Amino acid sequence: MCGIIGILGSAPAAPRLVQALKRLEYRGYDSAGVATLEGGRIERRRAPGKLANLELELAGAPLSGVSGIGHTRWATHGAPTTANAHPHATDKVAIVHNGIIENFRSLREGLAKAGHEFASETDSEVIAHLITDGLDNGLTPEQAAIAAVRRLEGAFGIACLFAGEEDVLIGARKGSPLAVGIGDGEMFLGSDAIAVSPFTTRVMFLEEGDIAILSRARAKILDANGQVVTRQIHVFSGAAAAVEKGNHRHFMQKEIYEQPETSGRTITRYVNAFDERVEMPDLDGVDLAADNAIVIGCGTAHYAGRVAEYWLEQVAGIAVETDIASEFRYRKPAFGRKSFAVFVSQSGETADTLAALRYCKDQGVKTLAVVNVPESTIWREADARLPTLAGPEIGVASTKAFTAQLSALAALAIATGRARGAISSQEEGRLVRALMETPRMIAQALDSEPKIEAIAHELSQARDVLYLGRGVHYPLALEGALKLKEISYIHAEGYAAGELKHGPIALIDEGTPVVVLAPHDSLFEKTLSNMQEVAARGAKLILITDSAGAAAASDIAKHLILAPACDPFIAPLVYSVPIQLLAYLTAVHKGTDVDQPRNLAKSVTVE
Repeated sequence: MCGIIGILGSAPAAPRLVQALKRLEYRGYDSAGVATLEGGRIERRRAPGKLANLELELAGAPLSGVSGIGHTRWATHGAPTTANAHPHATDKVAIVHNGIIENFRSLREGLAKAGHEFASETDSEVIAHLITDGLDNGLTPEQAAIAAVRRLEGAFGIACLFAGEEDVLIGARKGSPLAVGIGDGEMFLGSDAIAVSPFTTRVMFLEEGDIAILSRARAKILDANGQVVTRQIHVFSGAAAAVEKGNHRHFMQKEIYEQPETSGRTITRYVNAFDERVEMPDLDGVDLAADNAIVIGCGTAHYAGRVAEYWLEQVAGIAVETDIASEFRYRKPAFGRKSFAVFVSQSGETADTLAALRYCKDQGVKTLAVVNVPESTIWREADARLPTLAGPEIGVASTKAFTAQLSALAALAIATGRARGAISSQEEGRLVRALMETPRMIAQALDSEPKIEAIAHELSQARDVLYLGRGVHYPLALEGALKLKEISYIHAEGYAAGELKHGPIALIDEGTPVVVLAPHDSLFEKTLSNMQEVAARGAKLILITDSAGAAAASDIAKHLILAPACDPFIAPLVYSVPIQLLAYLTAVHKGTDVDQPRNLAKSVTVE
């Protein structure tokens, strides 16, 4: 998650902006910048690298304005250069932005034809020009910002500063969190509560689709329908943990809701949205045109690898083997003459995964790490690495790290398909466009929480739960069962739906909860027959599907959880959200320690 801070203050903004950005360094970044109003004019200072470089820029060319915005950025569209660093600006508006603007290409083309000149390689810059176009046509800052936001497709968080408007700061949230900090004659806007916590203890969290029009005296909030609404003000005592959780009850819940942003940040790390290509330039000798691949991990990371097995075989046509790291090296596996091995780990310190990596290196196999912690042991020892930009994950049960792993592995499947000549440039473009839709789809999937809340209350009374899925949703069934037993302590098992008659159906009797992951895809009819089998035996069928699937199975499912209709390629990312929420809310109803379940550790560093 990139960091956003905005200030309408009474003291010079630049030092305070940098102070807030330092509190957001934990999110990771490779460039930073600020913009302030100096005599009504927008002035910017930006620098690639760490905040120390930005501080040097400010030392050489100080800013004294009391209204400003700041940003720390992971390079997504465009390299980490000064030109691509935020804030992006015209002579009338400066913006900072987190997320993905899916339709930036068409917007940019239209604005360019209207005479707008672009200075960066980012999707974000189009926001500044879109707002400027509204201002040029006589709209007020508020009207121009609202009109621009209404035209944006994707998931985003935005803060806007206007030339000549010392008492206006506008923020918008769609799938990327924003918080408003209320001070004494001052107002603040941040990507989370920790950004504004140095300046105030009173924080208001924007909800999905909200637009905040801030002055020093008031915060006007418009909801997704354009209606003026009131949002609750939370008062924090200063305890860091409370601030970091924001308005969420647990870290796990917060991290589930961060996934539109974290998946988007990981996707755009590998996607060139201008050319609709995947770019992985730093593979250090790992030949994606190899004959076969091995994907290795533990727990949730292993299930991410099993999803990748389907992707790599279907998209790239490469033979793939997946294995649990704790078993891999003990069976003394044989390798093909041209192989590469992928190691998936959130912490980068998982002992069994590290041992498997070292075994492969000893056998002369090139290694590729999909890891969330830079400079961890697996990161350092792998031949090449694909970072998953989820940021720190506090909850022991992995959520945002899982979807970040899937995001990186999906990009790897596309890159491997291109390297092997298995997909055309047109097919690559289609898959890239689907990937870029993922953050928005995940945000829509989060809307299912109220429905899941009622189901979870009932599920919390169960002793045993079965999860079923076909194809790429079979690994998701395994992950859903793992999540439920990790944090609710309810026994759960995941099965391939086609294996139902080969044993698991004997477990089903009156009232057994069976969770089925089944979008209305090419395998739906086969899964429907499995659903009919379990329903006939009195199972309580909980179906996670899209609207078409719900229409086809509404007569046999006791509960329906709707996910947005999406490209089958990204369905595992989108369907991760309902299974996470189902486990989380069930555990909450049971009263277990959601963030720190018994007997579990975040990183398993012993065998």
